[in-house]
Amino acid sequence: MRNWTRRDALIGIGVAAGACASIGRAAEARPNILFAIADDLSWRDLGANGCRAVRTPAFDRVAGQGVLFRNAFCAAPQCSPDRAAILTGRHIWQLREAGTHASSFPADLAVYPDALEKAGYQVGFTGKAWGPGNWQISGRKRNPAGVDFSSARTEPPSPRIGQIDYAANFEAFIKQRSANQPFCFWYGAQEPHRQYDPGSGRRAGKRLEDVEVPKFLPDTEQVRSDILDYLLEVEWFDRHLGRMLELLDSRGLADNTLVVVTSDNGFPFPRAKANLYEYGIHMPLAVRWPSRVKGGRTSEALVSFVDFAPTFFEAAGVRPPGGLVGKSLVPLLAGSAGSRSVENRWVLCGRERHSHARFDNLGYPARAIRTARHLYIHNLKPDRWPAGDPDGYHDIDPSPTKELVVASLKQADRLARLALEKRPAEELYDVSRDPDCLNNLAGGSEHEAVRRELAETLAAALREQGDPRYEPGQEDVFDSYPRYSPMRPELGGFAEQGKYNPRYAGKKRE
Repeated sequence: MRNWTRRDALIGIGVAAGACASIGRAAEARPNILFAIADDLSWRDLGANGCRAVRTPAFDRVAGQGVLFRNAFCAAPQCSPDRAAILTGRHIWQLREAGTHASSFPADLAVYPDALEKAGYQVGFTGKAWGPGNWQISGRKRNPAGVDFSSARTEPPSPRIGQIDYAANFEAFIKQRSANQPFCFWYGAQEPHRQYDPGSGRRAGKRLEDVEVPKFLPDTEQVRSDILDYLLEVEWFDRHLGRMLELLDSRGLADNTLVVVTSDNGFPFPRAKANLYEYGIHMPLAVRWPSRVKGGRTSEALVSFVDFAPTFFEAAGVRPPGGLVGKSLVPLLAGSAGSRSVENRWVLCGRERHSHARFDNLGYPARAIRTARHLYIHNLKPDRWPAGDPDGYHDIDPSPTKELVVASLKQADRLARLALEKRPAEELYDVSRDPDCLNNLAGGSEHEAVRRELAETLAAALREQGDPRYEPGQEDVFDSYPRYSPMRPELGGFAEQGKYNPRYAGKKRE
């Protein structure tokens, strides 16, 4: 991944109108782009990735006709900062307010939908785009993902599944575009985000014995049933994707449409979503582009979500703004000579605040580096723990599984302690042997050389990229950013919805 400099940032911020122009490809030959992103779907929970308890023919079709990536990683294990990284091609520590959960999205951050629109693309989205957060407060006229097409409704199979008819909205978008105009569409399902209808998976015919429970969760009937309810909503996401693929077929658009299918972060269970462990950051990814990409392939290359925007720019023949830190996936997709030279040797991830879990609306900042074999995590504020909170690590969506884990903490259960209790400053996992991230190798002499190398590589990259957490005097600026979603008044302090916290303003907030 190339180095990012401050000069890049100055060039890249707010210049999409002037810097993004067509670089020679005829408009009629430019590909369409369909970006499909689920909400809280872990990489393993799709048919093409080996899950027996789910039926995902649409994802499996894209994977079979295109490239199935085995090692894709989100920029953050939370929806709004990760979606901001996708839209900008930059890491969360380069996005100010947009780099933390449920804040705002500065208007001077260039996003790829705006740039493609200026180059002649029709842009739109359905369902969940960038969010949660407040994009209006910064002066933006619309969601950073484009024009909203979410009015069509349907009857879902469960009362907890939303009523948005994503596929019908995609069809409405296609119908209103100008003839031969290329399009860029964001399909953002709200599923499989919680809450679920308890028992809905079993009532739909799913079987407890087909569930593979991760080793960091207790293997009980309650947990298995909770996972089946989650998988039912995964299938709802896939069903609409299938209808969209059929629409592309029927209109003769499939051959020249770049289809990217993924999720924003891991599934909403303890030690997964909102965590930098494998089940929080390791994402499903399948990409199809029949006119340019040979299908039936699998890639082990390390891919970051900051790579999506550069990919869309190159595919569309549009000059990107400065400041992007990702690499285009086009060479990997095309399998061109020398494509291995553009592969990432490692990818970076990070997290700031998620839910309002700590006094004064403080976050639990952490950064991670993932190589082909190892995952190293630096918890920058390990002492920020909700003292006296019975839920411990409160950044876990309410669920039957969480209730079980919280109850188990009283019996000093190891899995409950791993999910809920205080984290060490450094964590190191050999994910090739321990994908569930149960055995922290940091601190042992046998793995000290690996820990040191990854810690130094991570710190150097973050300083080069201007991460405030690694700059003296600016470490706490993220804790000053406002939150525009539910607060917990019992956590007191300056925590007030929509307000900057002057205690942690640092030097960067204006």
